[in-house]
Formats: sequence, C-alpha cells, structure tokens
Amino acid sequence: MMRAQGCLAGLLLLPALVAVAAPVAPAPEAAAAAAPVDRAAFADRAEAEVRGDILPFWLRHARDEARGGFYGEIGPDLVVHRNAPRGALLSARILWTFSTAYRRYRDPAYLAMARWAYQDLETRFWDSEYGGYLWRISAAGQPKDPTKQIYGQAFGIYALAEFYRATGEQAALDRAVALYRLVEEHGHDRRFGGYLEAFTRDWQRPPGRRLSAIGPDFPKSQNTHLHLMEAYTNLLRVWPDPELRRNLHAFIELMLDRVLGPDHRHLRLYFDADWTPRSDVISFGHDIEASWLLTESAEVVGDPALLTRVRETALLIARGTLAQGVDADGGICNEAGPRGLTDTGKDWWPQAEAAVGFVNAYQISGDERFLAAARRTWDFIEMRMVDRQHGEWHWGVTRAGAVRPRLPLAGFWKCPYHNSRACLELAERLRAPAPGAP
Repeated sequence: MMRAQGCLAGLLLLPALVAVAAPVAPAPEAAAAAAPVDRAAFADRAEAEVRGDILPFWLRHARDEARGGFYGEIGPDLVVHRNAPRGALLSARILWTFSTAYRRYRDPAYLAMARWAYQDLETRFWDSEYGGYLWRISAAGQPKDPTKQIYGQAFGIYALAEFYRATGEQAALDRAVALYRLVEEHGHDRRFGGYLEAFTRDWQRPPGRRLSAIGPDFPKSQNTHLHLMEAYTNLLRVWPDPELRRNLHAFIELMLDRVLGPDHRHLRLYFDADWTPRSDVISFGHDIEASWLLTESAEVVGDPALLTRVRETALLIARGTLAQGVDADGGICNEAGPRGLTDTGKDWWPQAEAAVGFVNAYQISGDERFLAAARRTWDFIEMRMVDRQHGEWHWGVTRAGAVRPRLPLAGFWKCPYHNSRACLELAERLRAPAPGAP
C-alpha cells in the first residue's frame, strides 16, 4: 500500500540502501510468548473481526445510494465528505474484498456489494476510448485525473479475477485479461525490465516523469511491482495462460534480483528506469507484505526451485521485520533509515500485513516464535487499531498509542483490502494443519 501522507517523510535520495535500521524490539529469540498460541482461537478472533466489524462497516456506510458508487471520504467521526474525489483504487479494493468474502461465506449481501463495486468500475472508471481505468474522478463522476497508473490497473486485474473466481461471470475475466494485455503492451519496460509507473490517458509517457502525486518522481517503484505481481498471481489462478505463467515467473525473479535489497531483508522502494536505487527508506509493512505475497506467487507458478528460493527469502525478511520493526507492544513501526527509525507511527496496514507475514513464516519454518509474533501483533490490533466506537480500523496510532487525528476511516487510500484480507488469510492459515503434521 502506498502511504499517501506519511510514507514519504523519511525519503532520502541516495543511490542505494546503505545500512540496516537498529532494532526496536528484542531479537526473535526473546520475542516468543511464554504461553503456546491456540491457533483455533486466534483464527476465530480474526474471523469475528472481519465478519462482525470490518465488512458490516463498509456495507452500512460506504455506498453512495443517490449517485452510485462509493463516497470519496468518510471522516473519523463518520461524517461523509460528499464532494471528495473518488479513485478507482477504492472501488477495485472493495470489489476484491467482497468477492473474496462471498466466495468464502456465500452471503448474498457480500455478492450485492461486489456487484455494486463492479458496476462502479465499469460505468465510471473504465476508459472506453483508450482502455484502462482512470485514476481519479470527481464526486459527480467526471474525470479529474485521467492518467493511467499501472498501480491502479494492477488492482483492477486483481479484483476482476477475484470477482470471476466468486461468480464465474465471463465478462469480468475478459476484462481482466484485456487489462493485463494493456499493461503488457504499454507498461512493460522492454529495455531494462519491469514496469513503468504512469501514463497519459492515451498511454503516452513523457520521459522520466510520474504523473500522479502518489510518491516521488521516479519511473519505477517497489509498490507498483509488488501489487502487479499479486494481480498476475490472481489472474493465473483463473486463466492458466502459458505466457502469463512465464511473465509471473520472471516477475518473481525480478523482485528477488532488483527490488530486494542486498541484505535480503528489506525492499528498496524507488528506482530510476535502469533500476538504480533512489531511496534508503525501510518500510516494514511493505517488507513483511512482500514476504508472503512472494511465497503465494511462487506457489501458484509451481516451480519447485523458485519456491525454495522464495521461501528462504521470506524467512530472511520476516526475521528482519521481527528484529527491527516490531515494537515492545507488538505493533509494527512504519519506517526506518540507515540511522534508525524515521516514522515511529503505526498505521493500520503494516499491522495487518505483519500478522499474515509472521504466520506465513511459521508455516514455512515451523518456528513457533513467528506464530507468537503474529499473535502479539494481533493483540495490538485489537487493543489499538480497531475503532470500537464507529467500526473499521483507525488509520494509525502514535508510538505512544494515541489515535492519529483527522485521518479518514474510509477514503482514496483507506479501504477494507489490507485488514479484511489479513483476517481471511489468518482464519484459513491458522486452521490448516500445523507445519510438519501428517
């Protein structure tokens, strides 16, 4: 997830990641809880959160019944900002969330919400002239920022493939495949590899510039690559195309060889077109998220040698996050740099990703310390992140635990994707047989 406000505060435009942040928590050996983790009870807690809190919040508050689609922003006090601009990103993430929830639980209310999001993307964001999803529209539905962000197309592919998984509706799969081909045609950097960030509405690219204010002005980012890999993985599940499989295999290798830093514990965030690193920021949330998304992608590709390499990397990343990013209260600090922490806040999405990433590391290794770390982070989520008054999760808290004021409960970036996905992943993974079980 791109943190539109806070994630850029610590950016240093240096040629490479030159050092590793100092630990903010005990070493993994000291982090394990004394009591064993009851995996079934942990799974029940996660499922209760998604079904009893997160999904109901979005069903009750997000839809704009008068104009269609969703409200552009809902404040921390539940006040709807009716004139806030709207992004395809929010609609795509709602589509993925409720498609997955329907596929899992078959609740008709989830299907209705997924269809509402699907229609919103198709009628308000799809560019019928040039193809692809517009990045931003006005509250009334007029184009406001018609650029084609590859990040936004990635979530379109991801969500459309999931809607097809849930419903079998061929039109959604056809749209996902068409969008994949647009990204390959226009976004793929055939000279240096990987994918460029942004284009004009008609898929032209002025040299060396990104076109939307979602990050620094560099032509490539870890974030776009991570989520495009995720999108291709979900598409391959439902469309086993040989070329897509080859592209995803190469994508995983690119993540390991270009995006992963030299210590194999942290991702580098921004790059020139030729992959020269342009940031030394450590984003613990992106690191631990990548650890399990890489594992998932390699499992879907099905190459045993690649999967072995990815699992080894996932464990290195998880150990790095546990040693350097987990605070004494179990929460994940946002960012660090070569001289230590640069953002000690704890936003909602790194907490969600850490809980899944640590369980993934436990499943790979059988090391109970990772499972204990996941439970500690979940304890922190329940204590600090869940908004007990309004529902959903707070955007974030300070290191001292105070809720960050004035940040929305729902909006352009604040969505049900990270926390719903974490709950659903935890419920499934924690109910699976323990590592090494027959």
